Amino acid sequence: MSTPPVPVPRLDAIGLVTADLAASLAFYRRLGLAVPDGAEAAPHAEAPLPGGLRLMWDTHETARALDPDWTPPPPGGHTGLAFRCPDPAAVDALYEALTAAGHKGARPPWDADWGQRYAVVQDPDGQGVDLFAPLP
Repeated sequence: MSTPPVPVPRLDAIGLVTADLAASLAFYRRLGLAVPDGAEAAPHAEAPLPGGLRLMWDTHETARALDPDWTPPPPGGHTGLAFRCPDPAAVDALYEALTAAGHKGARPPWDADWGQRYAVVQDPDGQGVDLFAPLP
């Protein structure tokens, strides 16, 4: 007897756990995400992404409530987020705006061998966030 096929799930959301929800939401708002006003006051926040995905944030306290043995990952974690910019100049401008706002630049903009203008900045939890655009 054969087993019925298992339905293929659709990726719906990417979750981040943050030490400082207000700082994290401010960072991602600077990237242009539509984080609802007042979301800083809740233990969980979400923002819609183009294409139907959502980016979600939980506080360390929320993570511990779900799993009492949970411990925060080291800065930088293991999740990578990459934001496509409209053009190479936008990569430079966004990197400058984020670092001028006090966020740590992990790698200044450069023209990567794979044909993209690329930069990396860290969010308030030390998570690397890539900024890129195709080169002409």
